[in-house]
Amino acid sequence: MSEFKTYFYDFIPIKYDSSELEREKIISQFMPPILPTSEEYFDLQNESSGNYVSIRLLLNDFNVQLTKTNKQFLKIRFSNNLGTINAKMWDNQGAVEKNLPLLEKFSVFDIEGIVDEFNGNKSITINQLTPCEENINPFSLLPYTQQSIEELTIELFSYLNELKSPFKDISLAAMNYFWNQFRIRPAAKGYHHNYLGGLLKHTVGLMRFARYILRFEDDHFQATMKLISIVEKAYKKELWNQFQTSNNQNQLVWKDSIDHLYHMLQGMMQYKESLPNYDLIITSILYHDIGKLLEYDHAGKTFEEFKFLFPSVDHSILEKRKQAGITMDELGSLVGHIPYGVLILSKIIELEEINTTLEDIHQISHCILCHHGLPEWGACIRSPQTLEGYIIHIVDYLDSRYENTEKIK
Repeated sequence: MSEFKTYFYDFIPIKYDSSELEREKIISQFMPPILPTSEEYFDLQNESSGNYVSIRLLLNDFNVQLTKTNKQFLKIRFSNNLGTINAKMWDNQGAVEKNLPLLEKFSVFDIEGIVDEFNGNKSITINQLTPCEENINPFSLLPYTQQSIEELTIELFSYLNELKSPFKDISLAAMNYFWNQFRIRPAAKGYHHNYLGGLLKHTVGLMRFARYILRFEDDHFQATMKLISIVEKAYKKELWNQFQTSNNQNQLVWKDSIDHLYHMLQGMMQYKESLPNYDLIITSILYHDIGKLLEYDHAGKTFEEFKFLFPSVDHSILEKRKQAGITMDELGSLVGHIPYGVLILSKIIELEEINTTLEDIHQISHCILCHHGLPEWGACIRSPQTLEGYIIHIVDYLDSRYENTEKIK
């Protein structure tokens, strides 16, 4: 079956072949995560004042406050996959002293309480607060992509299965090790793809751009210029919309982008005699943000990646984590996802004894290290030194910004 959709303002064709048998094979080997059922959604705004509720929520923050009569109470902010939920707990029978240690130690709670409404704002008055120590489905507690994770999975592996060795071996080995976490992780804390499934969606997005440049157009330089032209049109539309609404607070997604893209295109044109290696680029895209498995933390995350890279060391610090919403990992942020990507690449090639060349390893590593484009943006190299390095930066730049224009995340 041939899948055909579009991307990037309906400009880029998304086309890949996948028979029903191939789709079933992919899904059986690389299962998508289990999403919440309708019963697992809780929207406070749909509840009436006075309703009794019994729900599982993720703790955001809490503090002790005083009433007008100088009595203490707990003010707590929770969240689930639909947003933030405010709550309070009165100090009945020493409830504040009893529950403070639990709030400091745990991050997921089963709560029972009554819905309140004051000045149109709803909250919950908690009667019972019980920490949850069992394994949780993070999709029931954190925002996640509304696009089909199953379809993104099929699309990803349809692209990977097209690759030739050693690139196919290098790519599939990474997914064999890390798929259970790769499929759920965010790609950022705040700027782009900052929700569960974001890393998968972002990785597929880069592959869509790269396939357009290298497979759907005859000239990769002209293809890149066409993409920049789309950005120019989109930016003009943003400016015009801002002018018409007189709202200077509207986000200009493509502000300051056009000069940067042309600068990178000019750098890319230094390599006009080179032929881009498609398989190398797709493999580099898969690895470009794989280090984010270690760089970010959230409820429901496990730590196989740390144990994979550092199997012989003491991992006890990982057992003390209090995981909540998406945040920077206290250890991973000391290294960052870009160096981690190279470490994972090197270790997989070594462990799997993949027959490749020294040049291939350095070419993929270079793409990972330079994909942010500029040192001030986090790139580990002053500027890309290969045609593939420029392409991977350009497609990463385009996808990370375009995501902020999409209505369906």
